[in-house]
Amino acid sequence: MGEDGIGSTTQRALRRGRLALRCLPFRQAFYRQLESRALGSNDLASSPTAAPWCLPPVGVYEAEGHLIWLIQLGVLRREVDGQGLTERVRLTPLGRQVLQAWPGEIPRANPGQRLWGWLQRHRPRL
Repeated sequence: MGEDGIGSTTQRALRRGRLALRCLPFRQAFYRQLESRALGSNDLASSPTAAPWCLPPVGVYEAEGHLIWLIQLGVLRREVDGQGLTERVRLTPLGRQVLQAWPGEIPRANPGQRLWGWLQRHRPRL
Protein backbone atom coordinates (compact mmCIF):
# COMPACT_ATOMS: atom_id res chain seq x y z
CA MET A 1 0.00 0.00 0.00
CA GLY A 2 1.08 3.57 -0.66
CA GLU A 3 1.46 6.30 1.93
CA ASP A 4 -2.18 7.30 1.56
CA GLY A 5 -3.47 3.73 1.94
CA ILE A 6 -4.27 3.36 -1.76
CA GLY A 7 -2.74 0.35 -3.49
CA SER A 8 -0.31 0.66 -6.38
CA THR A 9 -2.89 -0.75 -8.81
CA THR A 10 -5.32 2.02 -7.86
CA GLN A 11 -2.57 4.62 -8.19
CA ARG A 12 -1.79 3.39 -11.72
CA ALA A 13 -5.50 3.49 -12.60
CA LEU A 14 -5.75 7.06 -11.30
CA ARG A 15 -2.68 8.13 -13.31
CA ARG A 16 -4.03 6.53 -16.50
CA GLY A 17 -7.44 8.10 -15.93
CA ARG A 18 -5.97 11.57 -15.32
CA LEU A 19 -3.86 11.36 -18.46
CA ALA A 20 -6.84 10.21 -20.54
CA LEU A 21 -9.04 13.06 -19.29
CA ARG A 22 -6.30 15.57 -20.11
CA CYS A 23 -5.93 14.19 -23.65
CA LEU A 24 -9.64 13.94 -24.54
CA PRO A 25 -11.76 16.91 -25.70
CA PHE A 26 -14.29 16.61 -22.86
CA ARG A 27 -14.47 19.45 -20.39
CA GLN A 28 -15.20 19.41 -16.67
CA ALA A 29 -18.88 20.31 -17.35
CA PHE A 30 -19.36 17.01 -19.22
CA TYR A 31 -18.08 14.91 -16.33
CA ARG A 32 -20.16 16.95 -13.85
CA GLN A 33 -23.24 16.15 -15.94
CA LEU A 34 -22.37 12.45 -15.70
CA GLU A 35 -22.49 12.69 -11.91
CA SER A 36 -26.19 13.51 -12.05
CA ARG A 37 -27.43 11.82 -15.23
CA ALA A 38 -26.40 9.37 -17.93
CA LEU A 39 -25.37 10.64 -21.37
CA GLY A 40 -24.55 8.94 -24.65
CA SER A 41 -22.47 9.71 -27.72
CA ASN A 42 -25.56 11.05 -29.51
CA ASP A 43 -26.04 13.57 -26.69
CA LEU A 44 -22.47 14.75 -27.17
CA ALA A 45 -22.67 15.10 -30.92
CA SER A 46 -26.16 16.42 -31.57
CA SER A 47 -27.33 18.32 -28.52
CA PRO A 48 -27.13 22.13 -28.62
CA THR A 49 -26.26 21.98 -24.91
CA ALA A 50 -23.16 19.90 -25.72
CA ALA A 51 -21.13 22.96 -26.77
CA PRO A 52 -19.71 23.58 -23.26
CA TRP A 53 -18.98 19.86 -22.84
CA CYS A 54 -16.41 19.39 -25.63
CA LEU A 55 -13.67 21.46 -27.15
CA PRO A 56 -13.53 21.02 -30.13
CA PRO A 57 -16.93 19.52 -30.97
CA VAL A 58 -16.95 15.78 -31.72
CA GLY A 59 -19.01 13.53 -33.96
CA VAL A 60 -20.99 10.51 -32.80
CA TYR A 61 -18.36 7.92 -33.76
CA GLU A 62 -15.49 9.90 -32.30
CA ALA A 63 -17.43 10.48 -29.08
CA GLU A 64 -18.28 6.77 -28.84
CA GLY A 65 -14.61 5.86 -29.27
CA HIS A 66 -13.64 8.23 -26.45
CA LEU A 67 -16.40 6.87 -24.20
CA ILE A 68 -15.30 3.27 -24.85
CA TRP A 69 -11.73 4.21 -23.91
CA LEU A 70 -12.92 5.76 -20.64
CA ILE A 71 -15.00 2.63 -19.94
CA GLN A 72 -11.91 0.45 -20.51
CA LEU A 73 -9.98 2.61 -18.05
CA GLY A 74 -12.76 2.34 -15.45
CA VAL A 75 -13.61 6.04 -15.43
CA LEU A 76 -17.07 5.49 -16.95
CA ARG A 77 -19.55 2.61 -17.00
CA ARG A 78 -22.50 1.79 -19.24
CA GLU A 79 -25.91 2.44 -17.76
CA VAL A 80 -28.18 -0.55 -17.33
CA ASP A 81 -31.94 -0.52 -17.82
CA GLY A 82 -34.58 -3.27 -17.80
CA GLN A 83 -33.38 -4.52 -21.21
CA GLY A 84 -29.67 -4.64 -20.37
CA LEU A 85 -26.83 -2.25 -21.19
CA THR A 86 -27.64 1.03 -22.90
CA GLU A 87 -25.52 3.40 -25.00
CA ARG A 88 -25.51 5.89 -22.13
CA VAL A 89 -22.66 6.17 -19.64
CA ARG A 90 -22.19 7.34 -16.06
CA LEU A 91 -19.20 8.25 -13.94
CA THR A 92 -17.70 5.49 -11.76
CA PRO A 93 -16.27 5.94 -8.26
CA LEU A 94 -12.80 5.82 -9.87
CA GLY A 95 -13.92 8.55 -12.27
CA ARG A 96 -14.95 10.72 -9.31
CA GLN A 97 -11.52 10.17 -7.75
CA VAL A 98 -9.78 11.12 -10.99
CA LEU A 99 -11.77 14.37 -11.19
CA GLN A 100 -10.81 15.35 -7.64
CA ALA A 101 -7.41 16.36 -9.00
CA TRP A 102 -8.99 19.41 -10.67
CA PRO A 103 -11.45 21.64 -8.83
CA GLY A 104 -11.67 23.80 -11.95
CA GLU A 105 -11.24 23.03 -15.64
CA ILE A 106 -9.20 19.98 -16.63
CA PRO A 107 -5.77 21.13 -17.89
CA ARG A 108 -4.94 20.06 -21.44
CA ALA A 109 -2.06 17.67 -21.92
CA ASN A 110 1.16 18.92 -23.50
CA PRO A 111 2.34 17.33 -26.78
CA GLY A 112 4.54 14.75 -25.04
CA GLN A 113 1.72 13.71 -22.74
CA ARG A 114 -0.67 13.50 -25.69
CA LEU A 115 1.77 11.21 -27.50
CA TRP A 116 2.14 9.01 -24.41
CA GLY A 117 -1.67 8.92 -24.02
CA TRP A 118 -2.10 7.95 -27.67
CA LEU A 119 0.46 5.16 -27.30
CA GLN A 120 -1.26 3.81 -24.19
CA ARG A 121 -4.60 3.82 -25.97
CA HIS A 122 -3.60 2.53 -29.42
CA ARG A 123 -0.37 0.58 -28.76
CA PRO A 124 -0.71 -0.66 -25.18
CA ARG A 125 1.86 -3.45 -25.53
CA LEU A 126 4.78 -1.23 -26.53
